[in-house]
Amino acid sequence: MTGHADPQTLFRREMGQGSAPVVLLHCGLGHSGMWKGVAAALDSRARMSAPDLPGHGRSPGFPAGIDVVAAAAQAVDGLIRPGTHLVGHSFGAVVALSLALARPGDVASLTLIEPVFFAAAPDHPETAPHRAAEEAIFAVYETGDHRAAAEAFNALWGGGVPWDRFPPDVQEAMTRQMPFVRNTEPALWRDTLGLAAAGRLETLEMPVHLLRGSATVRVIAAVQEALAARLPHVRETVIDGAAHMLVMSHAGAVAAAIAETLDWAATARHPEPSPAAP
Repeated sequence: MTGHADPQTLFRREMGQGSAPVVLLHCGLGHSGMWKGVAAALDSRARMSAPDLPGHGRSPGFPAGIDVVAAAAQAVDGLIRPGTHLVGHSFGAVVALSLALARPGDVASLTLIEPVFFAAAPDHPETAPHRAAEEAIFAVYETGDHRAAAEAFNALWGGGVPWDRFPPDVQEAMTRQMPFVRNTEPALWRDTLGLAAAGRLETLEMPVHLLRGSATVRVIAAVQEALAARLPHVRETVIDGAAHMLVMSHAGAVAAAIAETLDWAATARHPEPSPAAP
């Protein structure tokens, strides 16, 4: 594994000895190191670039005045080459979806792990109660107590890891990043980027693999159900016992699902010949 940093670009980890080019995009409040277990399991299959998204890890902060999903996609865009396999988790999955929509001819496959794109399922019964839960966190944030908001956010999305299990420096880092969480609301809830506009998801012709844990936040199944109804070439894998942070807790199973996507994409590019007519 190697690392790369430049003041004008994202810090990223380069991992794997394989041939398939894969870009791995982490969750909000995360960092590229969260992919180490997945990358180790895919070492012989893939050549992986895992950036720290803007405002995360060792990368520069988000530029002012730009939607955070759009800014992250813009920053990652330079890593996309023809034949790239895109993998994203949570916030990173929404960034990956936006990149696939912007550059469909360059993306060989798309693996969306627990995408938090709530705008895809506005009328699902699970969406309104989840919206209320997130609004309660935002209300705490608006009081100025960002630490309490970070603790509440972790209780919802942290996969069951108690707040007091995190070291003080990690708690402080999550607290500092709560303005980012607040700024995701326009794109994730109101689809201000138009990712789910009528007819748009239907244009994606690459294989799309939706991946979630069986024990995750309930709204995730609703989001993936809504996406699956509109994507032309889609399959879903549910990892038994996994919660939202499955890229770390169930790295082997996540890697196996990504490997399945790589095989699927190879078949899609080189389909089996049709039987000869009698």
